[in-house]
Order: sequence, then C-alpha cells, then structure tokens
Amino acid sequence: MNGAESLLATMVGAGVDTCFANPGTSEMHFLAAVDRAPGLKCVLTLFEGVATGAADGYFRMTDRPAATLLHLGPGFANGMANLHNARRAGSGILNVVGDHATAHLQHDAPLTSDLMGMARTLSHWVHRSDTSMSVASDVATAIAHASARKPAIATLVLPGDVAWGPSPGAAAAPPLPDHDLIDNDALDSAARALLSGEPALLVLGGRALRATSLDFAGRIVAKTGCRMGAQFFSARIERGAGRVSVERIPYSVDPAIAFLKGFRHLITIETNEPVAFFSYPDKPSLLKAPGAQVHALCAPGGNGLAALEALCERVGALKAHARVEPLAPTRTARGAITPQSVADVLCAGLPEHCILVDESLTTGRETYALTAGAAPHDTIQNMGGSIGFSPPVATGAAMACRDRKVVSMTGDGSAMYTIQSLWTQAREGLDVTTIIFANRRYQILNNEALNMGAGNLGPKALELTSIDRPEIDFVALAKGMGVPGKRVATAEDFAAALRAAVAAQGPKLIEVVL
Repeated sequence: MNGAESLLATMVGAGVDTCFANPGTSEMHFLAAVDRAPGLKCVLTLFEGVATGAADGYFRMTDRPAATLLHLGPGFANGMANLHNARRAGSGILNVVGDHATAHLQHDAPLTSDLMGMARTLSHWVHRSDTSMSVASDVATAIAHASARKPAIATLVLPGDVAWGPSPGAAAAPPLPDHDLIDNDALDSAARALLSGEPALLVLGGRALRATSLDFAGRIVAKTGCRMGAQFFSARIERGAGRVSVERIPYSVDPAIAFLKGFRHLITIETNEPVAFFSYPDKPSLLKAPGAQVHALCAPGGNGLAALEALCERVGALKAHARVEPLAPTRTARGAITPQSVADVLCAGLPEHCILVDESLTTGRETYALTAGAAPHDTIQNMGGSIGFSPPVATGAAMACRDRKVVSMTGDGSAMYTIQSLWTQAREGLDVTTIIFANRRYQILNNEALNMGAGNLGPKALELTSIDRPEIDFVALAKGMGVPGKRVATAEDFAAALRAAVAAQGPKLIEVVL
C-alpha cells in the first residue's frame, strides 16, 4: 500500500465517504488510488471554489465532514472564499492539498508557493505530511479535528513523494476531548435574567436553530415572556409550518438597533452578540442597547440543544407549550416581482422538507419573515459574506440528501462567481432548482454607498456596479452545461416555472428578470 492508498483507506474507515475534487499533476497517485477505495464517492468540480462550497453544504446537512482535493497553492487559493464562508458557519471540512515532491521544492518550480501560510489563514488545523509512513495517522488526526463537536477546517498538505511512497496501512482517528459541559454559573446568570421581569432576548445560532432546540426555546418564551431571535445569517434553520418560528435580527444597522433597543438582557446560545456587518460612519459596531447585559450561555460550536434544555428546566418551562407556526394560506402571486410576490411563490411552491439555500441578497432579503408558514424546510444562509456561495453549497447539500429537493436562490452577480456548479449538478444528476434573480447590477453596492454616506454614485462608479452590457444569458449558460432553464419576468410565470421545476427530477434553472 502506498501513501495515497493508506490515506483513502483511513478516510473511508473514518466515515469520510465523499470528496469534492479538482485534481492536478501532484495528485495523480491520489487519483490512481480512488479505484482501489470502495466506499469513496469522488465528485469532479470545475473550480476549487465549487469544491469547498460543496463540502460546506454537505457538512451543514449531515454534520459530517466531506473532503476536498485541491491542487497546490493556487488551487487552495481558488477555494479560499468558500472556505471562509464554511469557517464562519462552523462547518467541518477535510482539505487534502497536493504539493510538489519534497526534494522538488528547493528548485522553486512555477507552482511553488507558501501553501502552508495560505492554509493557516482559513484552517483551524494545518499539517504537512513529511513521510508516507505517517500519512495515514496524519489524515486520521485531521479527520478527528474536522469531526469534533466544535468542527474544524482541517488541511493536510500531501507532497507527491508522500503519496507514492510505501505505507504500513490505514490508521484510526484519535479521540479528541469533548467540551460539551454546561457552565452552571452561565446557566444561573441566564435564568436570573429571564426571571427578572426585564425584557430579554434569546439570541440563537448554530445547532440551536434546529427544530428540537427551537422547541425548547419556544417553551422558554412561553413561560418567561422573552423573545428569541437569530443573527441575520445562520448556518441552517429548520423552519416552516408546524415548527417554532424565530425572528431574524435585521441586517441594516438602524433597523437592528431599533429591534434590540428594548432589551436589557441578551442570552447568546451558539453565537456571539450581534454586531454590524460593516463599520459605518457615525454608527456603532455593537448593536445592543446601551447598558444591556450579554449572558453567554453557550459559545459557538457548543451544545446548544443541551444548553436550551437545561435553561428550560431551570426556568420551569419544560411543561410549557411552544407556539408553532401555522401553515400559511396559499396566495396566488400576480404581477411584478416583489418581495411579497417572491414569498407568495415560495410559500406555494416549496415542497415539504426541501432545502432552501438563500443568497438572494437584495431581492430575497425581505422574504424570510414572509415565508415562516411555508411547508417545513431547512434554510441555509451565507454567514461569511463572500459571494458565489449558493450554487456550490446547494450542490453539496444535494449530494448529502439525495432524497430531498434543493432550491438555490442567488443574484446574477453572485451566480457568476461559481456558475460552474451547474455542470457538476448535471453530471451527478442532482435535484437542484437554481433561481437567479437578474437585476443586471450589483444593487447591494448602490444601497451600501448610501449607507456608508458616500452619496449617490456617479456615471463612472455606476459602471462598476452594473452588469448589463452585455446582459448575461443564464438560460443559455445553463443549457451549455446540461441544465434546462427558463426565463420569467412576472410572478405568475415564476410560480409556474417553480411548480414545474420541483415536479421534475434533476437540475433546473429559473432566471427571474427584474
């Protein structure tokens, strides 16, 4: 057995059975070993940012890491934006990055780079295997970090000679310490705040936004009269009719301050206190009201379910009844594409238990509250803010959940970062419906110019925020990658297109012209 074979055997033995890959010459022994690794599914992507985003989507739906196979420093660099998003979401990923053979590095060949330096910027754990005899134990340690309760981005650099050299065989992943203990002092502080009679807000993130956790949170709300909210962007929320609904703290600073101003206590569970996405002139970075206390009950990556259950018991709410969201009445969407008509289309058209990956930015920002009563579904959002997120994350989610429909919403500007995702969806026959809201501009930048106090943009500046010359034909792009598409411009046509898309199997695209 060579190093690459022992690496793959270790991965499969540890349950890492999916690898999103964009290989090159230094990864040829990894590639050759794939056919001798039963139980491993390798998925080709045409851009490394698709591979890393897909691994993120896979983790969000399974709570298990997938692997990526990347090619040297430039390949890792191409995947960094979606690794950033994955890191902010708390996703576990195993990156295997091929590198030059050890003896070759001294010659400074064209693809030589500071790969370890790049990897450290977005990885919690980084290691370079120095010998084929240790590569199996190295990848086992990487998998342990990526699979921990607080998951890590784990990056293993695999030199060519380490992949082709002899190996003693697969290794088992070492156990890592579990940090699930609940701090009793933090629990007492949170309970006192909730029982004080002063206005309090549960701020939820991570796995505290799954349905079982939200049920405990809902009971606390029913018992104490507090409210609960999520950060504007969350890794995954289980929501819809029959589930406990959670508000989102607004994105923009002024509405967020208005939302939070009445609360004397913020109790954070698997998240930190709310902060502004950017710094704005004469506006605060921390959004809570002056004098408000933050009670950190459970840090990001902690056990939010256990924390909420303990808090529920501490305040005497275990027998309380959480309010669940009723099924929204079906409304026929008509006329122009607006936040309300988009919400009407989604409420009527989202199939039960679908996965909605939402990067709609400008167009879809207001639809969340309007779809609380849609059929039960999971919503995945971009916590890192680096665009080009939704198509690859939807690809990974669909790989993870072959039995569920996936709907991906994105803007035309964002879609062009990772449009190659469509090709992988077609190749793998993934049941993803991609909705692209095409306003032919980076509209969010025009809005942000006003928020920043820069005023209205002039003609030269607007040239840098518009993508209308030439207009991008997403239906043609999709067809070229094997995905059927349809262009719509009214709410009625959008509704009909979504109904048809979710009724069929395989990837589809809807371009919604605004």
